[in-house]
Amino acid sequence: MLKGSSERSLKGVTLWRRIADNVEQEIIAGIYAIGERLPGEVEIAQRFDVNRHTVRRALAELAQRGLVRAERGSGTFVEPGRIAYPISRRTRFSEIVGGTGREVGGRLIADGEEPASGAVAERLHIAIGDLVVRLEILRSADGLPICAATTWLPAKRLPGVAQIYRSKRGMTATLAQFGIRGYRRHSTRISATSADALDAQRLRTVPGRPLLLVDSVDVLPSGEPVLTSRTRFAPDRVELVVES
Repeated sequence: MLKGSSERSLKGVTLWRRIADNVEQEIIAGIYAIGERLPGEVEIAQRFDVNRHTVRRALAELAQRGLVRAERGSGTFVEPGRIAYPISRRTRFSEIVGGTGREVGGRLIADGEEPASGAVAERLHIAIGDLVVRLEILRSADGLPICAATTWLPAKRLPGVAQIYRSKRGMTATLAQFGIRGYRRHSTRISATSADALDAQRLRTVPGRPLLLVDSVDVLPSGEPVLTSRTRFAPDRVELVVES
C-alpha cells in the first residue's frame, strides 16, 4: 500500500519527486511485485492529497528510472528493471536474458519468402532479387516483450528455416539444424526510431514512442554472412552495452 502524505508535509520538496521516491522505496521493499499493477491515479492522488497532474509527473519519473511502464487503457505496472544487453562478437538473446535468471521467450509471429532488397542483398552478399526468408520474431523476458526483430536469411542456403525456428524458438538451435555452429556478429549499427502501430502492439507500448534500433549482420566462421536483422528494442527494458 502506498503511504499517505499531504502537500503540507511535503512543503519545500518537489511533490512529484517525493511521491516517486516513496513509490520507488516500496517497489524495492517488495510491496509491489514485478508485473503488478500500481493503484490508479485517483487513488494515489487521494492518498498523497495532491492533484492528478502531480501523480502523472511522479509516474513519468518512475518510468524514466525504469521502474514502471504505462500501458494505455490498462494502468501502470512494475518493471523488472533494465536488462544489460551486451553487443559483442557473440550476441545471443537466450544466453543474455537467461543469464539474468529470467525466463526466455521467443515467438515467430510471421514469416515468408521475398526477393532480397538492395540493402539486404548487400548485407548477405547475394544478388538483388535472390530469395530470402523473412522472419518476424518477438522476444521476451518473463513474459514481457523486450524486442521485435525482422531477420532475413538466404533461402537457398537454409531451406525450411522458418518451420525449424517455429519449433526451436531460438536462432542458435535453428542454425544448428543446418550444421552451423559458432556464428558471430560481424557488424552492429545502433540508432533510434519510433514505434509504429504494429511494433507498439507487439511491444506493449504506444505508437510514436522512441525505440532503440539495431541493424546487424552475423557471419559464419568463414566470414560468409548467414543472417541480417533489424531489431527494435524497448529502451525502458534494456541497456545496450557495446563490448570490444
